[in-house]
Amino acid sequence: MKIYADNAATTAMSEAAIEAMTKCMREIYGNPSSLHTVGQTAMEELDRAREEAASLLGCRADEITFTSGGSESDTQALTSAAAIGERKGKKHIISTAFEHHAILHTLDALKKRGFEITLLPVPENGLISPDAVRDAIREDTCLVSVMFANNEIGTIQPIREIGAVCRERGVIFHTDAVQAVGHVHINVVDDNIDMLSLSAHKFHGPKGVGILYAKKGIRLSNVIFGGAQEKGKRAGTENLPAIVGMVAAMKEACDGIDKAKDYLIPRRDRLIDGLSKISHSIVNGDRDSRLPGNVHMCFEGIEGESLLLLLDDRGISASSGSACTSGSLDPSHVLLSIGRPHEIAHGSLRLTLDESITDEAVDYMIKNVEEVVSYLRKISPLWNEKVSGEREFILN
Repeated sequence: MKIYADNAATTAMSEAAIEAMTKCMREIYGNPSSLHTVGQTAMEELDRAREEAASLLGCRADEITFTSGGSESDTQALTSAAAIGERKGKKHIISTAFEHHAILHTLDALKKRGFEITLLPVPENGLISPDAVRDAIREDTCLVSVMFANNEIGTIQPIREIGAVCRERGVIFHTDAVQAVGHVHINVVDDNIDMLSLSAHKFHGPKGVGILYAKKGIRLSNVIFGGAQEKGKRAGTENLPAIVGMVAAMKEACDGIDKAKDYLIPRRDRLIDGLSKISHSIVNGDRDSRLPGNVHMCFEGIEGESLLLLLDDRGISASSGSACTSGSLDPSHVLLSIGRPHEIAHGSLRLTLDESITDEAVDYMIKNVEEVVSYLRKISPLWNEKVSGEREFILN
């Protein structure tokens, strides 16, 4: 059996996205910046896609900037808000310790420019409290950035409440919604969001394309210079086929959120319950406030890399955490932020599901994870020391 359970890393493109892109590449090949009819036909298609994307997010079309994906959108959002704050003499930024590295590395760069960064600690359940945000805001705070849903442990944050706190204190609120768009309902107005980042390949769209939403009145600072595309906010000829494919996938995903949740949540919970029966294991992240397809576990006494390779031999494509850091030997900063010891964090497994998952596949994963964990423990000197009583178990 072949099972793809790494949808948080990327998703297979939907037929709707493929068809939309193919039609665009064949029929609408002009440069949207050209004044001739072929170019203006492309501009009309670009405008249509922008209107559609805006309607799905609950915003205005002129608040949408097309980008290359989540990392670029995050970078532009943070540097723009920082520039606005700097002009006002405000150089304090609040975020969290378990953000995606696109956020954390941009904050590191801003710190070198003299900004003070506060990273809120993360409770064990992975949920950031609006009160913690409120307590951290100062007179010189120019930005709060809290991810909508964590890319590793899948916890969904109380974004509307956090946004309300920021709105009350007059602070720009940005959310990295790369893992959330198409999987949970989002309306930027109702959710009090000033800036939002998304990436198409997380909801069955193409790779290399995304969106930055910025509320009207927020002046964006360029991170790519050149032409006057995207109203001067982002230089470079727009990748129209990718944009059209993204919006087609986004509409399909957003329209089907409730149906997908009803299908995925029982299977997600069945998978969590089955894996939780493995001794000395633990679920990472809140059981209820989590993405419908996210399962994240730690197993004591094993190395995650070995687990992944052996599962791959059995036809199960999984991960230990973010694909962006899969080459690193360091334990996940997300797991460390919620208090997992290094030893436990090394033994992590992330299984992220989409609507193609079946009950048979869930049972197959439970059976094989259990067998592989058991095998790895048997050949582990560290595990044998724990069993013999020479070392203490960390997880009950």
